[in-house]
Amino acid sequence: MLLFLLLLLALVPVTFAKEPAKHRYLVFVGTYTDKGSKGIYAFDFDTASNQFTALGVAAETKNPSFLEIDPSGRFLYAVNEVQKYKDANTGAVTAFAIDRKTGKLAELSEVSSRGADPCYISFDKTGKYALVANYTGGNIAVFPVGSDGRVGEASGFVQHAGSSVNKERQEGPHAHWIETTADNRFAISADLGLDELLVDRFDATKGTLTANDPPYGKLDPGAGPRHLAFDKSGHYAYVVNELQSTITTFSYDANRGVLQKLSSVSTLPKGFSGSNDTAEIKVHPNGKFLFASNRGHDSIVVFSIDSHSGALTLVDHFSTQGKTPRNFEIDPTGTFLFVANEDTNNIVVFRIDPNSGKLTATGQTLKVPAPVCIKFLALD
Repeated sequence: MLLFLLLLLALVPVTFAKEPAKHRYLVFVGTYTDKGSKGIYAFDFDTASNQFTALGVAAETKNPSFLEIDPSGRFLYAVNEVQKYKDANTGAVTAFAIDRKTGKLAELSEVSSRGADPCYISFDKTGKYALVANYTGGNIAVFPVGSDGRVGEASGFVQHAGSSVNKERQEGPHAHWIETTADNRFAISADLGLDELLVDRFDATKGTLTANDPPYGKLDPGAGPRHLAFDKSGHYAYVVNELQSTITTFSYDANRGVLQKLSSVSTLPKGFSGSNDTAEIKVHPNGKFLFASNRGHDSIVVFSIDSHSGALTLVDHFSTQGKTPRNFEIDPTGTFLFVANEDTNNIVVFRIDPNSGKLTATGQTLKVPAPVCIKFLALD
């Protein structure tokens, strides 16, 4: 009888319970502290249940207007967008250790950003260097980052020079964005004051910058380039121009680090006559769509991307349900788009249609004072 039962059991399929998939993220929010904020805020985001848990102030620090998380996921870095740091005409860069259980940030080190009002920070592809754009200083700098997360004094520095046609906004250089290319051979920076995308050769062993030949790609006079996003192939670069509310497409020669201007499109609907400044630009992880934010029209504009030519075709404009959408971020799964509405103190969550690129509000709104930057950290 026992043998019969064992044979019977062998014929019955056995299903073992699988560990449920986990999709949790920490969401960090940079803010302007001169508008009632205390610093960097954190949320726990569970994509399986689509639930958010407010974790409060992660760290108190002055004007952490742009954030970046290092490739290891252990450290977070903030630029402190101020004009004075230790009595010098400069801002600062602050390094924090991340407590993945609580979302709290412990300060590790702080250094001068080498220029006033730093507004952007990114990592090179080795994760050993942080690159910073200083807006009012009109320069860019590179900072070594140790294995302990501490940021050191600048290893590379380039002062931009010149001006452009808008006498109020382009009286001098205003570096607004900097990142290394996919192969880590070049660093590209967008300078709003010069109407240029400056290209520097990046030495990943020394953390230094040397002007490329040619040294820049040129925008239309008065465009005011702010941020840049590459398409999925890396053959095309899209620049959102703050002053003219346009997006300019460049071809990119990765071998020589050369940008060639192709065409421009408006970020605004026909007939709109109000004032507007663009802010952020992102390519969807699937490579099919491009998103940009309008401050004034208070919308996210969506374009489809032609995978062969890089050409943009308008999909539509979507209200951000708040005022002054400075920054937005697409979650790592490509499912949601989070918009930071600076002047209504909220972050509005939209669902992205992966087939059309269209946005639908989820009804979820996160309350944060003066939010200006959003970053995700995967927990599992």
